[in-house]
Amino acid sequence: MTTSIGADRTQRYNAYHSPRDLKEDAELTRVGRGTPMGELMRRYWQPVANTREVTDLPLKVRILGEDLVLFRNGKGDYGLVEQRCAHRGASLEYGVISETGIRCAYHGFHYAPDGTILETGAGAPLANGGKICLGAYPTLVFHDLVFAYMGPPELKPPFPKVDIYDHPHIRVESGFGRQCVNEANWLQIHENAMDPVHTAYLHAMMTGTQRGFSEQMGIVPVMQWVENENGMHYIATRRVGDLVWVRALDVFMPNFGMIPPSNDVQREGRCQRATQITWVVPMDDYCTKRFYLMLNDERNPLKDWQRQRGFGQANDRPYEDRQRFPGDYEMMTSQGEIAIHGYENLTSTDYGVIALRQLLREGIRAVNEGRDPMGIHRDANAVLRSRTQNTFVKVPAAATPDEEIALLKKVGRDVSDGDELHRFPPV
Repeated sequence: MTTSIGADRTQRYNAYHSPRDLKEDAELTRVGRGTPMGELMRRYWQPVANTREVTDLPLKVRILGEDLVLFRNGKGDYGLVEQRCAHRGASLEYGVISETGIRCAYHGFHYAPDGTILETGAGAPLANGGKICLGAYPTLVFHDLVFAYMGPPELKPPFPKVDIYDHPHIRVESGFGRQCVNEANWLQIHENAMDPVHTAYLHAMMTGTQRGFSEQMGIVPVMQWVENENGMHYIATRRVGDLVWVRALDVFMPNFGMIPPSNDVQREGRCQRATQITWVVPMDDYCTKRFYLMLNDERNPLKDWQRQRGFGQANDRPYEDRQRFPGDYEMMTSQGEIAIHGYENLTSTDYGVIALRQLLREGIRAVNEGRDPMGIHRDANAVLRSRTQNTFVKVPAAATPDEEIALLKKVGRDVSDGDELHRFPPV
């Protein structure tokens, strides 16, 4: 008798027929140089470290599957170079930082931040008589984050500017206290941002324990996901008494987004911008680092706890406690080192996840065809529009449930597409 594994999933007690050995979606999950997603990622500036991590010693970093060394020379210039010395391959994590560069401790080869060899060991010429450079990537510092461009040098884009950076009432601050490493593939970490329905279950279930989530987050919102010029955003609309709460969140291609606060006092005319920006950066295929910048509105200042890593965002609690009160970390990493999409059974509430994956595939196709992917702007003065917000408007309830859903969708789109971010100040 032969048995077809995976043939029938409609009967009870059918674990024997569960699918076996399904493969990962390698196009979206693998990030090494030469992979589809790895090449897409390398077309954008990526954060690699916080300036507080860069001391008088070299900092070994692993980004997009590459082992690199970050340093700051005596002049204050940052260098991000390949880990192995171009001479004999000793690691520059043990190098000596100088006024102008970094010197290998093995034989004294001396490198500038751009990889130029300033001096060979004992001043001896290279055996082949030629000139070489150590592999290096361009860097820049933006509000305490060190960014690197790891793609083709001739295609390096300007660093992206987001409108909120120059908001007259908002100060960009370091999010060093929120940084964390997740032992899982970058995609399942990033997709969490386009899955707002989970807040009504995972976080509302933890109300009173997971600080920062209001009871109203337990209301399953009316959802809309919208593609825009830089990626996509969702609009989650809830009825709270005689108010409609519009909560919108941006995801910019390919791997950063903005988040508004989650613990608001509902009040008509209240509008809050994003309080944090998050980059989800693959260290390699199996490990992800999240970098943050905080956005402090002087009209509604951040609390100290808001600057620190949130509850349930890292593996920093006993296992039993994490079982009783799981957070995002447990949900994202428990999908496995690399989530296998073939095991999923998605619903209409997962449209954001589906749409995000499609945007990434379109970005991969653009790179393959020699085009700039979405979110790359060649105009150095271009400003990326953000829609992330919490806005509360007074709108009478509709007469029927169906009419109420239609009303909430319309209010959500009107607020997201309109000028409320500037018309309504925080209260």
